[in-house]
Amino acid sequence: MEIDERPGPDTSLKDFLRARRAQLLPEDVGLPTSGRRRVPGLRREEVALLAGMSTDYYMRIEQGRERRPSAQVVEALVKALGLDEESAGHLRRLAHTAGRPARRTRRAERVDPHLRGLLERWDDLPAFVLGHSLDVLAANPLAAALHRDFTLRGNLAHMAFLDPVARRFYRQWDRTADMVVAELRKATGVDPDDPRLKEVVGELSVKSPAFRELWARHHVHGKTGGSKLLHHSDVGDLDLHYECFTVNRAPGQQLVIYQADPGSRSHDALKLLGTLDATPFRPDRPAAPVPSRSPRPGGGDAHDG
Repeated sequence: MEIDERPGPDTSLKDFLRARRAQLLPEDVGLPTSGRRRVPGLRREEVALLAGMSTDYYMRIEQGRERRPSAQVVEALVKALGLDEESAGHLRRLAHTAGRPARRTRRAERVDPHLRGLLERWDDLPAFVLGHSLDVLAANPLAAALHRDFTLRGNLAHMAFLDPVARRFYRQWDRTADMVVAELRKATGVDPDDPRLKEVVGELSVKSPAFRELWARHHVHGKTGGSKLLHHSDVGDLDLHYECFTVNRAPGQQLVIYQADPGSRSHDALKLLGTLDATPFRPDRPAAPVPSRSPRPGGGDAHDG
């Protein structure tokens, strides 16, 4: 499918620099403070000083007039802005792609049949495949049951920001929202011209003030693994761990697997959820009881916070 409209100029590089500059204070980077500051964060001349370049040259980069800075200049900006490795990688990608003609062909993402078959055989662990724009490309029955409360199930970012269920389902919604935005921001550095990615970000920017606020921070982070504290209408609270694996034969795709600590209440709840999934779903069905367990020595179920 071809995109008809002509793309506007890419402002990703200068927007990133402005946002990260605004999040630093002089004392964060060892600079003295004096007088009243009219803008938040570092001034342009302060960033230029830290990076060892002229203020005029830094202004050219931030204003979009210098769109392909050298690798040496980029590394100087990484150091000046105190970027972590993921944010530094994002800046390097932005500098490399700045000024490149936009690609205008929509790319269809498909899940390899062998991977889809593997998902189906994991009947005791929720597992699903995400695309580069956080589209849910495939999910096994238990993952579908886990997210059954949502009306929007096709895209993880839409679920987090546009579905009212999200703030109840994600017990740490703020953390989840920040991670989702950081993952999308990282994807824009890898493939800034992708039409589907622009479509997702554009819709969220229009419909979600919370997304717009987080997007403006330019935080960058990829999905790797960690904890998820969820609440399901049928089985209650779930304390889960998740791991993410890149799909080597399909760059940009991720396999996500949830699991609970063996013997925990959450482990029993997942098993029960798999049983409930075998029965027809009715919106008015009362919450099913989850078998309780005796508290573990030291104060209850394992919890990773």
